[in-house]
Amino acid sequence: MTRRMRRSFLGLAILVALGAGGYFLLVERPLVVPVVSAEQNVPVRVYGLGTVEARIVSKVGFEVGAALTDLAVDSGDLVTKGQVLARLHTAEQQARVARAEAAVEAAGATLGKTKASVTRARAILAQREAANARQQELVGRSAISAQSAEEAQRDVDVAAAELTVAESEVEIAHAQLADAEAGLRYESTLLEYRVLRAPFDAVVVERHVEAGTVVRAGEPIFTLMDPATVWTLAYIDEARAGTVALGQGAEVRLRSLPHEAFSGAVARIGIESDRVNEERRVWIACNQCPPQPYLGEQAEVRITVATLPEALLVPEVAVSGFDGHRGRVWAVRDGRLLEVPLVFGYRTEDARLEIVSGLPDGAQVVAAPVKGLTEGRIARVQGGSAP
Repeated sequence: MTRRMRRSFLGLAILVALGAGGYFLLVERPLVVPVVSAEQNVPVRVYGLGTVEARIVSKVGFEVGAALTDLAVDSGDLVTKGQVLARLHTAEQQARVARAEAAVEAAGATLGKTKASVTRARAILAQREAANARQQELVGRSAISAQSAEEAQRDVDVAAAELTVAESEVEIAHAQLADAEAGLRYESTLLEYRVLRAPFDAVVVERHVEAGTVVRAGEPIFTLMDPATVWTLAYIDEARAGTVALGQGAEVRLRSLPHEAFSGAVARIGIESDRVNEERRVWIACNQCPPQPYLGEQAEVRITVATLPEALLVPEVAVSGFDGHRGRVWAVRDGRLLEVPLVFGYRTEDARLEIVSGLPDGAQVVAAPVKGLTEGRIARVQGGSAP
C-alpha cells in the first residue's frame, strides 16, 4: 500500500470518527429538560370581563301628560320611597276635581229629596188605607154606595204604586251618588298622578327632561337605581364556565380602582349564552361594595371554582392534541424521554392543566417544549419533584 493510500484511509477514518462523534453529541447526548413540580393548595380561578350593573334600575315617569312645572331632584341625588320627584301643571285637573265634588253634592241632595218623597208617599198610603177601611165598613152596613168603596180602594192602590215609584227613585239616587263619588275618586287620582314620587329608596342615575317641557304619559323623567342591588355582570368563556356554580367566591377589580379588590359571590348564572361571542353571563353580588358604584364601569372578575389540596400542573403549551379533556405530553422516566397520553381536570387562570390520570409511575412531566424531544433520548431533569 502506498503512502498516498494510507493517508487517504487515515483521513477517511478521521471523518467517520468525527461524524460519529457529532451524531452522538446531537442525538445521544443527555437533553436538559424542565419538569413540573407538585403544588399544594392551588386555587382554580375563572377569569371574565364585565361591567357594573344594578338588578333594579327603573325609568320612571308620569301616567298622564301635561307641562312639567317642577323638578325636585337631580342626577346623583339620594331619594327615599314616596319622596316627591317632580310635578305637572294641575290647574285643569283641579277644576275637574271641583266639578266632580259638585256632582257628588248634587247627587247627595237628590238622594235626600227622594228619601223625603218616600216618607210622603208612605204617609199618603197610610191615610188612604185608613180611609179605605172606614169606607169598607160603611159599605158593609149599606151606609154608602159600593162605588164609593171602590174609589177608596183605588186610592189605596194608587198610593201604594206611588210609594214603589218613590222607593225606586231612592235606589236610582243611591246609584247616581255612587257614580258621582267614583268620578270624584277618578279625577282625584288623576290629580295625584301629576305628582311623581319615588317608588323605592334609590339614587337618581339620570334626569331626562327639564322644567317647562310638555311630557307625554309614560315618557321617562328620571332613571333610578336601587344601590342595594348593585352587582357585576361578567362574561365567561364557555370553555371555562362549566365549573362555575352559585355561591362561589369571586374577586372584582374595577377599572377606576385597579389596586383594590372587592369580594363577592356568584348570585346568578344566565341560562342563555351569547351565541356570537360564545360566552356565559354570570352575575356577582358584592359582599364588599365600592363606596360609589358607577353603572357600566368595566370590571375584571375572578371566580374561585375550586382549591386543589395537591396538584401536578402542566402548562398548556406543553400539551399536544388537547381536546379539553385529553392530550399528550413528554415525560422523563428512568432517564429517557417518552410521550404519554394524559387525562386532565381543572384549568388554572395562568393556563395550566391539572393532571388527573395516565402518568406512569416514576415519570416526570416536561414543563415546556424543548428542541430535540424524541422517544428514548437520554434526558436530565431540571427542577421539579416526583408526582
